[in-house]
Amino acid sequence: MITTKHPGHPPDESFNDATEAVDRLELLYRQATGFICEEFSRAMADGAPDNQRIRAFYPEIRFSTLTFAQVDSRLSFGHVSAPGTYATTVTRPDLFRNYLIQQIGLLIRNHGQPVTISVSDTPIPVHFAVASRPDLTVPQDGAAGFTLRDVFDVPDLSTTNDDIVNGTYQPANGTGPLALFTAQRIDYSLARLSHYTATSAEHFQNHVLFTNYQFYVAEFEAYARAQLADPNSGYTSFVSTGDHEITDPSAKIPEIAKLPQMPTYHLKREDGNGITLVNIGVGPSNAKTATDHIAVLRPHAWLMVGHCAGLRNTQALGDFVLAHGYLREDHVLDDDLPVWTPIPALAEIQVALEEAVAEITEYEGFDLKRIMRTGTVATIDNRNWELRDQSGPVQRLSQSRAIALDMESATIAANGYRFRVPYGTLLCVSDKPLHGELKLPGMASDFYRTQVARHLQIGIRAMERLRGMPLERLHSRKLRSFDETAFL
Repeated sequence: MITTKHPGHPPDESFNDATEAVDRLELLYRQATGFICEEFSRAMADGAPDNQRIRAFYPEIRFSTLTFAQVDSRLSFGHVSAPGTYATTVTRPDLFRNYLIQQIGLLIRNHGQPVTISVSDTPIPVHFAVASRPDLTVPQDGAAGFTLRDVFDVPDLSTTNDDIVNGTYQPANGTGPLALFTAQRIDYSLARLSHYTATSAEHFQNHVLFTNYQFYVAEFEAYARAQLADPNSGYTSFVSTGDHEITDPSAKIPEIAKLPQMPTYHLKREDGNGITLVNIGVGPSNAKTATDHIAVLRPHAWLMVGHCAGLRNTQALGDFVLAHGYLREDHVLDDDLPVWTPIPALAEIQVALEEAVAEITEYEGFDLKRIMRTGTVATIDNRNWELRDQSGPVQRLSQSRAIALDMESATIAANGYRFRVPYGTLLCVSDKPLHGELKLPGMASDFYRTQVARHLQIGIRAMERLRGMPLERLHSRKLRSFDETAFL
């Protein structure tokens, strides 16, 4: 007979204070993961216990209300839409402490009801429990001397999928979701982020810039060093790929022999409202992968600042494209977000980007049209689309009124829409294949030398403008569905 060994089930506790509730979450999580790590270490040293399963559970936030009374209709989050019971499992409450205090506090204040903190019935996989312990590594299947899943829980795909964000979630026992992601889904993404970016999740900032060229990294590092040299900038450190952190603007950053798939850099502030730059490389698959995982960190905004093909004869190399619509031919999100779903432009993001372009270029009003066009950006999954018969692709591009073509922007915007993360796109024209201006080596290097710095500065300035905006304004109601989760 197999018995289960666990750290016990402490009683449920109700809280009217968000900070105390998060303190309780942290305690329960530490106890659970500490128990798993201790038992795992013992099993690896002495062998697995006979006829015994080792198990601990994620902590849980539970909330109930009996009234249909509506809260402030201007709010897009921080409340539930109908009477009932809502719950979410929680992982890494230390990492998400400020976020959890904010979200729980809004829920308590808007409904005048306490939250209950308890132990859930979702086991913590051993892989995730030991993730914060560098001295512990889960061996490959068969290398432990015993069958791992017979003793410890392993990741369960049934609780790591995106059914809540995709609107396909079916509540169990009448309990609705309180947040967009379950604890296992978040743990999975935290592990993937570390793998793909070679930086720890705690370094990620609330404002994320995506680019598709490594050329932007040198400019971002130069900007970061200038900010660290200014005691009034508000920025406190710069983290490069490999988790190397500097506070001295003149400090050297060691070179990494092998860059990860998505090199990532962080210009940090004490409040987390700094800027993260991710070089996602080329292609919609990378764009989806990066945004799938960064979304669990609940950033305040993400922007694409990459290069594109200009489709209009009146455009020039170096011109900017501000996307207000997207033609989605990337296909990587077709199963999660139907192509008929409109991806609206977000006014707050559009204004911030346009104002940043005007400030950096010193063009205003009608003159701004000299170097920037606003319109539809087409995103495709075929980098060599030019090699196909042009009658089909060009006709579709013309019918869509597209002004630019790339392989990432619509994916990032669509996943922002899907994950309720404010999004935007400002591209820079690097070639015009329909008009004989191809991206050749000599032409490209001259273009990069003159345009990258200015383009990146615009993206940074837009983020700094968004940073000063209240979250309830930035997180638009147009990103929320009919029966939305209370947590942002």
